[in-house]
Amino acid sequence: MCLVALAYRLHPRWPLVLIANRDEAHARATAPAGFDPDAGDVYGGRDLVAGGSWLQVSTRGRLAAVTNVRRGLEPEQARHSRGWLVRDFVRGNAGALAYAEALQPQARAYGRFNLLMWDGDILAFASNVPEPVAMPVAPGLHAMSNGAFDASWPKSAHATRALAAWLADLPGEHGPAATPDTLAPLFDALADTAQAPDERLPDTGIGLALERRLSPAFIRDPVYGTRSSSVVLADAQSLVFAERRFGPDGAAAGASFDVLARTPQQRAG
Repeated sequence: MCLVALAYRLHPRWPLVLIANRDEAHARATAPAGFDPDAGDVYGGRDLVAGGSWLQVSTRGRLAAVTNVRRGLEPEQARHSRGWLVRDFVRGNAGALAYAEALQPQARAYGRFNLLMWDGDILAFASNVPEPVAMPVAPGLHAMSNGAFDASWPKSAHATRALAAWLADLPGEHGPAATPDTLAPLFDALADTAQAPDERLPDTGIGLALERRLSPAFIRDPVYGTRSSSVVLADAQSLVFAERRFGPDGAAAGASFDVLARTPQQRAG
C-alpha cells in the first residue's frame, strides 16, 4: 500500500471511511479482495509471496492498513514482512493502541512500515521509522503514504481533499446507501495520474526522476504501479469493502463490491 486517506469520526453513520491505493510490482502474486481461507472473518487482499496483506478487515469490526517507508534505494534487510502486521492484527483481539504499544520492542524486525489499526472504536498508528512509535489517532482527516504520518505529500493532500468533499456532499445525516455509484467519486480521486510539481516533491533519497514518477496518486507503469484501489466504510452494522484491480500500465483487471455484516468481538484490551 502506498497511499491511504481516511476520515475518522467525521460522519454520524460511518465512523471510519478509508480510501487507498496499493502500488507494487505487477509480477508479484496477489489474491484479490475476498475472505481469507485461513481466517473466515477476515476479508481483503492477500500477498501470496510473503503471506501478509496491505489492507484487511474483520467482520468483528477490525481494520488494518500498512505502507512501506521510503529511505533511498538500498534494499531492506528485515526478518519479517510488514504485511504480517495487518494479518496478525485483524485476526487478533487486542485493542488497537495496545497492539501498537506491544509491537514496539520488535518493530525493527519488520520492513520499514507505517501501520494503521482500528479496533471498532480506537484508531491507532505505529511505525518503526525513524524510531518505533505508537500513538492514538485523533478524529479528523488523515493520510499516510511512504513518509511520515500526515506528511503533506501532494498525493496525500489530493486524497484527503477528495474525501472531505465526498463527505460534505452526502445528503442528510445518514447519507445514501453505499453502492458502486455513490463511491465512484472516491475511486475517481484514487485514479488521478497528475504528476506533482518539482517544488512539492518529497526527498526520500531516490532521485528526482523517480520522485516524479512515483508522485501521482495512481501510478501507471508496465513493471511497477498501482495494483488496486480500495474504499472501505464502517458503520455499526456493516463493513463495505470495494476494490478495483489493475494490471500493467493501469489496465483494468477486475472489481468487487461487498457489504459484510459485523459480528460481535471480545477485545483483549
